[in-house]
This record gives sequence, structure tokens and C-alpha cells, in this order.
Amino acid sequence: MLLNPIHLRLEKLESWQHVTFMACLCERMYPNYWAFCQQTGFADPQLYRRILDLVWETLTVKDAKINFDSQLEKLEDVIPDGDDFDIYGVYPAIDACVALSELLHSRLSGETLEHAIEVSKTSVTTVAMLEMTQAGREMTDKELKENQAIIDEWDLQWEIFRLLAACEERDLELIKGLRSDLREAGISNIGILFKQ
Repeated sequence: MLLNPIHLRLEKLESWQHVTFMACLCERMYPNYWAFCQQTGFADPQLYRRILDLVWETLTVKDAKINFDSQLEKLEDVIPDGDDFDIYGVYPAIDACVALSELLHSRLSGETLEHAIEVSKTSVTTVAMLEMTQAGREMTDKELKENQAIIDEWDLQWEIFRLLAACEERDLELIKGLRSDLREAGISNIGILFKQ
């Protein structure tokens, strides 16, 4: 699928920067899960929200103690099965859960780089799949690279990366700023608007 130089550059970041990067992308995917739950009554989207908030808390609160095993179990219980629904929204919802699951696994394993790359790929794949579904056909990597929605997704990922890469050390104001900006924007990677 779509590779991007950002995946090589992520190697230069520290663990807290990887976690912040993943949390930002999950924040952008949350409206996809929320919209699916609203439409189908499948689960309470607040569970996703609470788990993601706990991850943000570990980034901003010194010595925050979170049982990530337990959070992963809770998340696994509310991942929809694509075979059970005949609406397209189930796929972006699954992707959002996959991304959050990668983030939780990174907290459990302490290995953040490979998980950050996976979350990045998951987010862009969500966009690519929607573009191909709307076009009614498979697209080549070249076509996808030139697709405006894909370009916008990479641009946003690079913007988050650059802000994080510019930090010498953990910057609480930047972390809180990214979180509130993405939350206030309330627009997912595929343009779904989260309504409070």
C-alpha cells in the first residue's frame, strides 16, 4: 500500500513523540467510529473516547498509572465485525479501532516506532479505500499518490510530525494544543464531522 518518507523519518523521533503522533491520528479517526455507532447503535462511542483520553493523560500527567491491558480488552469488545453490517461506515470504524489498538499495544510493549508506522498506514488506507469505493474501482499507487484526499492526509500527518520533530524535549503545551485543535476541528480523516 502507500508508503511515504514519513515512515523513515519517524525513526528520528522519541517514544513520547511516536505516542503523541498516534494519539493525534486516532483523534482524527474517532469521528468515523462515533458516526458508525450513532448510525447503527452498535456500541457507546464514549468508550473509545475514554480510552483515547487515558492515552492523552499519560502524555501530559506525570506518573499517570493506566492499566492498558484492561483498556485493550474493553476496546476489543467494541470492534465491529465487517460481516455483520451492510453499510460502508463499518470499515472506517474498524480502522479507527485498529489504530487505537496499535496505540495501546505500543504502550504495553514499549515499542512505539513500528506501531506509529502502522497507525499512519491505517489512517491513509481508510482514506484510500473510501476514494476507491467512491470511484468504483481499484486505483494504482500512482493514482492514489496524486489523489487530493490522500495528499491532504499525508500533509496533515507531516504537519503533526514537523511540530513534534521541532521539540527538544516533551512539550506539554504542544501536546495539549494538538489534542484540543484536533478535537475542536472535529473532522475525521475522511471528512466526517463530529457533532457534540
